[in-house]
Amino acid sequence: MQFATMAAGESGGWITLLDSGNKGEWSEVGKANWTMKDGAMTADKLDGKDPSYLVSKDSYKDFQIRAEFWVDEEANSGIFIRCDQADKIDSKICYEVNIFDKRPDPSYGTGAIVDVAKVDPMPKAAGKWNTYEITAKGPHLTIVLNGQKTADVEDSKHLGGHFALQYGSGVVKFRKVEIKPL
Repeated sequence: MQFATMAAGESGGWITLLDSGNKGEWSEVGKANWTMKDGAMTADKLDGKDPSYLVSKDSYKDFQIRAEFWVDEEANSGIFIRCDQADKIDSKICYEVNIFDKRPDPSYGTGAIVDVAKVDPMPKAAGKWNTYEITAKGPHLTIVLNGQKTADVEDSKHLGGHFALQYGSGVVKFRKVEIKPL
């Protein structure tokens, strides 16, 4: 979906969806204790067994996302893109750009797109602020973590949809999330 009008917080085509002064408009799927704390949207506890997701209000086809995040060593998180549905999020109906340093199969851990593009070696994200740059243009998906390309793949399973920020375990913080429709 292309934006016909200028959105609040838009600069150079970038639309700020979350930053230190704006928690943005998201739908929540699953429940966690998401709260704005010290300038970052933070979660460290689930309310139930299922992961929690903050889902974008709008749907996007071709885009770039820049997201700044911090996780601890126990964190299981990610950014799910091109989700076929807005009320159900998982790696079968979305692409999952993983943030999971302790994933049992590290080939789909931090920096990978789960079940689509492996990462080798897997970078570690715990204990520091990181920046994901995610580009989706047609079937071409590129993932860059802290300036290093971790995944570059052609896949046409999902060509548009919502995106979501995941909380699964540990401590997860997102302090800036921007999108630029292409």
